[in-house]
Amino acid sequence: MGIFSKLLGKKEEAAPIVSLMPQEIYEAGVLELKDVIAPSALKISPKEINLGEKVARTFFVISYPRFLAESWFAPIINLDKIFNISIFIHPVDTAKILRHFQKKVAEVQSQISQREDKGLVRDPMLDTAYQDLEGLRDNLMQAQEKIFDVGVYITIFGDNSADLDKIESEVKSILESKLVYLKPALFQQESGYKSVLPIGDDQLAVHSKLNSSPLSSLFPFVSFDLTSDKGILYGINRHNSSLVLFDRFLLENYNSVTFAKAGSGKSYCTKLEILRTLMFDTEVIVIDPEKEYEYMAEATGGKYFNISLNSEHHINPFDLPIPREDESGADVLRSNIINLVGLFRIMLGGLTQEEDAIIDRAITETYALKDISPESDFRNVEPPLLSDFELVLAGMEGAESLVERLTKYTKGTWSGFINRPSNVDINKKFVVFSLRDMEDELKPVAMYIVTHYIWNAIRKVLKKRLLVIDEAWWMMKSEDTASFLLGLAKRGRKYYLGLATITQDVDDFLKSPYGLPIITNSSIQILLKQSPSSIDNIQRTFNLTDEEKYLLLESDVGEGIFFVGLKHVALKVVASYTEDQIITTNPAQVMAIKQAKQDLELSQQNGASAK
Repeated sequence: MGIFSKLLGKKEEAAPIVSLMPQEIYEAGVLELKDVIAPSALKISPKEINLGEKVARTFFVISYPRFLAESWFAPIINLDKIFNISIFIHPVDTAKILRHFQKKVAEVQSQISQREDKGLVRDPMLDTAYQDLEGLRDNLMQAQEKIFDVGVYITIFGDNSADLDKIESEVKSILESKLVYLKPALFQQESGYKSVLPIGDDQLAVHSKLNSSPLSSLFPFVSFDLTSDKGILYGINRHNSSLVLFDRFLLENYNSVTFAKAGSGKSYCTKLEILRTLMFDTEVIVIDPEKEYEYMAEATGGKYFNISLNSEHHINPFDLPIPREDESGADVLRSNIINLVGLFRIMLGGLTQEEDAIIDRAITETYALKDISPESDFRNVEPPLLSDFELVLAGMEGAESLVERLTKYTKGTWSGFINRPSNVDINKKFVVFSLRDMEDELKPVAMYIVTHYIWNAIRKVLKKRLLVIDEAWWMMKSEDTASFLLGLAKRGRKYYLGLATITQDVDDFLKSPYGLPIITNSSIQILLKQSPSSIDNIQRTFNLTDEEKYLLLESDVGEGIFFVGLKHVALKVVASYTEDQIITTNPAQVMAIKQAKQDLELSQQNGASAK
């Protein structure tokens, strides 16, 4: 403007200066909520909407079958996709709909009468329509039903149109299998998208008339939760991402069983439960056949006992527990003699009836040799050793074969394991007995001795305890160890003891006549990934559906099914980073942790030497 003024010989006027106050400048730069949630760009096409980097497509339900089953909408609600659903329910005046029904009934009756007059065969569709109309009209008159205009809209999201096509195909196949049909909101995508926003604005207005009963089947909150108000976190519900929280000590019994194939995360899941259980003032004792709990015992300040032929830790099976207030010395002594007979049955490869009687008598005389009787004070007695028992047995008629078989435990290679006084103290919150270095032939014997020692210790003082038996199929190999395990499952509740049984050889466990009773006496059952060879047996035992069977076959590590009583949910075990560092059994992670520990110790040594 100034240039043209000069050319015309006019005097140029000064331009006004606009000044902004600080408050106005501040308000101009403030972001509102709509600025934050708004997409970076928006493009509306007849079939979909582009929202920044995402593409959305809206559908509406156009047709329903004559009957709607309960939870028919659940597969869509629980679909593992990103989508929005809106269900609009508009009540219809009953008087108005009854007048409409009256006309409709008259029309249907007229059509039926005309067909009869013409001599035509009856039309099943007309008869069904008449019955449905009359039944619904009666229910409306009696206020047992109401009619609603119902709109069901679904908006799916994807990265591109190809993604939307795949999701659309999946959603349609699920619904069409139930005779429910969808249509895209062509040229109405904007209205459709606004209709599924959480603002309650039904702009699409595509309705179907439904009465109360079928409408109730649309209730969206159908995912099953399995949780309690107290307890530890077992994992995440894979259907709806809710927490699976339980306290085994609030259930009808405190036992659990865990079945899984090797490498599916059963030890990881168990360690996680142990770590979280220790936080709730519960003592935990573990029988570890593979030396997997050593680092965990060290990290939590527990005790770790390595039971082997060359170990410095010993357990004398002739030890006697101190009787409880409700027990007598005679009861304790009798119970221990019966347990010892079972132990010798395992050690000596079975006993005849005559040998069984000789062993029973020899044990009683061995205790008598040390002046131990039912009237003795078990706190101040010195229990006999296996060599004392051998000495008594050698003086009995008909015991030559028994003495010969017993020699390897008293004088032979295996004498260091069992023929020593007990020097194991389990007065700690977390105790682990490792049997990895024990020979396979002796593992059932070692498990029997250790579990009996633990059982005697448990009976001394009433405390909340959890006994974890990993690779329990070892104990199922022998009838005596299997029956003792079942006895623990049945009697543990009396002593505030929870028994956690873990195994990967499901078939070996279930072949035992004691396997199924142990399962039925366990309030919690955890099934992780299974092998094809054992899945059919698992399916029969736990009454799984085919879908649950395939879920167990296709699960990833740490995924499976969590049972409490008759209820169960799909479970995913989740640990924090710190928990993972303590409980991991991944060889690569274990090596990395050990290396980091060595590097830290080396740096500390170098720092000390530098000083």
